[in-house]
Amino acid sequence: MRPILQVRNLVTRFYSVDGVVHALNGVSFDLAEGETLAVVGESGSGKSVTMLSLVGLIPQPPGRIEAGEAIFYNGHGGQDLLKLSDKEIRQIRGGEIGFIFQDPLSSLNPTMTIGRQITEAIAEHMQVSQTEARRRAVELLAHVGISDAEARYQNYPHQFSGGMRQRVMIAIAVACLPKIVIADEPTTALDVTIQAQIIELVKRLRDTIGMAIIWISHDLGVVAGLADRVLVMYGGMVVENAPVDDLYERPQHPYTLGLLGAIPSLEESDDEPQRLVNIKGSPPNLLQELKRCPFARRCPFAFERCWQEIPPLLAVRERHEVACFYDVEKGRPRDDA
Repeated sequence: MRPILQVRNLVTRFYSVDGVVHALNGVSFDLAEGETLAVVGESGSGKSVTMLSLVGLIPQPPGRIEAGEAIFYNGHGGQDLLKLSDKEIRQIRGGEIGFIFQDPLSSLNPTMTIGRQITEAIAEHMQVSQTEARRRAVELLAHVGISDAEARYQNYPHQFSGGMRQRVMIAIAVACLPKIVIADEPTTALDVTIQAQIIELVKRLRDTIGMAIIWISHDLGVVAGLADRVLVMYGGMVVENAPVDDLYERPQHPYTLGLLGAIPSLEESDDEPQRLVNIKGSPPNLLQELKRCPFARRCPFAFERCWQEIPPLLAVRERHEVACFYDVEKGRPRDDA
């Protein structure tokens, strides 16, 4: 598959009164056309900051993108998103790259009707009449599962449930037939039944439109049936990058092992009750510059080298990379690290 986005060595800092927050420390990954990439990790790992950096939504100041490139292949050759002007990135954001935020109530304008918010997104990026924009907005509402779309077009966000508001956000994100949609934990605040409905909706839209998806989550269990590939982040770094089946069957990073161990199993028996894994310790202090493996303090396999160097991403199998000096399968330090 051809890449539609290539990110290399992305470094983002936040300058606060307490010091410099080293939020991203050399993040690199590729996204292929039509691919669904899940980005997982605990709070503070850098998932959302990575994606906000790519689409120009990092507040500057206090934030600053200090290094890296993000080449977006949108049919006009490769464009580095990090070098575009505010006007240029606004044309791409919402048009060729859609964004679904975690909390739709704070993202939607409470003083504007749902219909107007969708038509404004269409008018911003597509050369269509107001009549055509309205027709398309009603069609989108119906497409994302809003019943009686013609009437609900005139409603305000507070008249919708949480799940319906998230469907509206999805309609806005896909309104201009984007090449990429970034979904930032879009189901976190919803109950399990609605979560499943939203995930199925996104999968259906992905297959219909042919867009690539970046799905941010803190829960590996949620992305199992959605993603083609998983990016595991920790301490502002990518620590593992693998096809979804390979990651679940043969995880290579101790942090990934911990995340998978924290997923409850449906196969638990009375004879062998399941014990969930607890990742002991606390996340790294990002006010300190990273000079060693960020997971070393919490890692049961850490040895001397882990405290002295930052592990690079190493290819361990086809399309499977891990940033770890220890081979968890062989139970010893890696020969090729």
